[in-house]
Amino acid sequence: MLSRLSALFAAVAVAVSLVAAPAAFAQDAASAPAATTEATAAPAADAAKVEKDNPYGLKAMLEHGDIVAKSVLALMVIMSAGSWFIMFTKLWDTYKVGNEAKEVRATFFKKASLADGVRSLNEGSAFRFIAQTAVEASEHHEGALTENIDRNTWVTMNVDRAVTEVNSKLQGGLSFLATVGSTSPFIGLFGTVWGILQALTAIGVAGQASIDKVAGPVGEALIMTAIGLGVAVPAVLGYNWLVGRNKAVMAQVRAFAADLHGVLMGSRQISKR
Repeated sequence: MLSRLSALFAAVAVAVSLVAAPAAFAQDAASAPAATTEATAAPAADAAKVEKDNPYGLKAMLEHGDIVAKSVLALMVIMSAGSWFIMFTKLWDTYKVGNEAKEVRATFFKKASLADGVRSLNEGSAFRFIAQTAVEASEHHEGALTENIDRNTWVTMNVDRAVTEVNSKLQGGLSFLATVGSTSPFIGLFGTVWGILQALTAIGVAGQASIDKVAGPVGEALIMTAIGLGVAVPAVLGYNWLVGRNKAVMAQVRAFAADLHGVLMGSRQISKR
């Protein structure tokens, strides 16, 4: 629980910094020429005032943007924070399962009995869940309908279900990463289109179409596209990376399940003799 809270706080911090980075870069790039020009043509105090009142960037967009622009920005912050939270937590989950797989491979099948092996596994671990499911299926085969299934098939079905459940838990949240990676650029583009529409409408009403009147509002709107890309790229990279890690971890989980199934069937045959 503590690790997930830490991951949540880290994800929020990373999301805010990544969302603000394109705007800050655009604001610095826009203010640099203005500050240089003012420094050559006016005193330092006037240059500082121009830089302070810079009409470009995220701050101006937040001050002058309408509810739609602010909602789009808030949505992208939430999507970015959710993506980083999922990446941190799933990375921890796969790391933990991978370490457990190494320990299980080295010690589990060297125990004197299956009961000792199950007790040696960590509480709440994926391997203990699979082992307990398999042992219970092997020992309990009651029921008028389930008795029609032979014991080998019954154990195999229960082990496969346990492995599938573990796989589902490891893959939880990856669909959110895929959704963020595929939709956030378009959400940012929507914010850009909306911002440009509002800017051009305001300019048309005011009757002023000079470059200094157009550049500020249009530049603020274009920041939305950069933020959308900044949200999408980490989500896509994280999704592909986690899918690869899950495949490697699940190969170890399935190998353990197959070995366990073989042990159970072998012990059953010995007991019959």
